[in-house]
Amino acid sequence: MKILGIDEAGRGCVLGPLVVGGYLMEAPTQDSDLVEAGAADSKTLSAKRRVQARTRLGPLGVPCIQRISAVDIDGGNLNQLEEEAIRRLVLETRPDKVYIDALGHPTTIPKTIERIRRSLGPSFSELVIVMEPKADSTYPVVGAASIFAKTDRDDFLESLKSEFGNFGSGYPSDPKTKTWLQEWNRTRVEWPFFVRTRWGTIRNLAQQSMIPSRTTQTPEDA
Repeated sequence: MKILGIDEAGRGCVLGPLVVGGYLMEAPTQDSDLVEAGAADSKTLSAKRRVQARTRLGPLGVPCIQRISAVDIDGGNLNQLEEEAIRRLVLETRPDKVYIDALGHPTTIPKTIERIRRSLGPSFSELVIVMEPKADSTYPVVGAASIFAKTDRDDFLESLKSEFGNFGSGYPSDPKTKTWLQEWNRTRVEWPFFVRTRWGTIRNLAQQSMIPSRTTQTPEDA
């Protein structure tokens, strides 16, 4: 049986992409093998341990990544974009069963699963879809996906810092991110491509300096 785990990294960030990670496992690999390799909720691991786990998990399954850019997030609906990324991961790996870390409030799970199933079409009518809150802690295959999503996003952000400076983690609560945003805002230069300009944090700063957002659509604030 081919089992796919799916989790995301960066949903609440003001900087950088939302990364939806998948990890495909099949026999003879078992849950215990993933746990021994370090599969876990990536938020519970240090950056060093995440990289170590990624190295050990690589040979045990097939990782796959979908990045949703800040520009795409500014121009679309975040839930719809993430559901489309999930659809692409399933089409790419064609699993028998998929475990997904819940995208929103638990009450929305049945309808979310229904939309994903409908988007996949009749050829996936036998696919078992399980979506639960904190699935990255419950199912090792989702924990593995979490690690690949988080490390991919971290690597992407690190690659930008030599050009744009140290903006921290990209979360609006991060002091380094706050300071970087304030300093960039004072320049009155257009926000870089990796800034989610529809987020409330950016709109509030932009109102002070008149830096335009990419869109005038109703925002989806983090």
